[in-house]
Amino acid sequence: MLTRPVAAEVVTGTVEILDGRSWTRVCAYEQLTPGRGVAALSAEGAQVAIFRDRSGALYAVDNRDPFSGAYVLSRGIVGSRDGVPTVASPMYKHVFDLRDGRCLDERTTPDGRPAVLRVWTVRVVQKHGTAEGAR
Repeated sequence: MLTRPVAAEVVTGTVEILDGRSWTRVCAYEQLTPGRGVAALSAEGAQVAIFRDRSGALYAVDNRDPFSGAYVLSRGIVGSRDGVPTVASPMYKHVFDLRDGRCLDERTTPDGRPAVLRVWTVRVVQKHGTAEGAR
């Protein structure tokens, strides 16, 4: 599923991720550094990598690199490929689309599983409402 980033005009509020049933608070939007990621735990204990790009948009994907099995994607390099927002894994440098989680370099991992990250719904809760994010 293709995702929508949180609107770039959002500048304050609390970043939350949806765990299927409940929202988990992560941090204040202002604490996210553009171009960098942070790791967070969902309410169910899953590791999630959350990114704020330089335009201010937010993305959330699994923190686990499907090629190495290491929980490192939050430390990856945020960029773009042909206008697509991406993160490059610090392990083997595979690049993933932050909108839908698919690997742009390989379709499957060495063990034959699809090379796709779970995409998490992310939002910013403001005092006067909510700006919805990735779905």
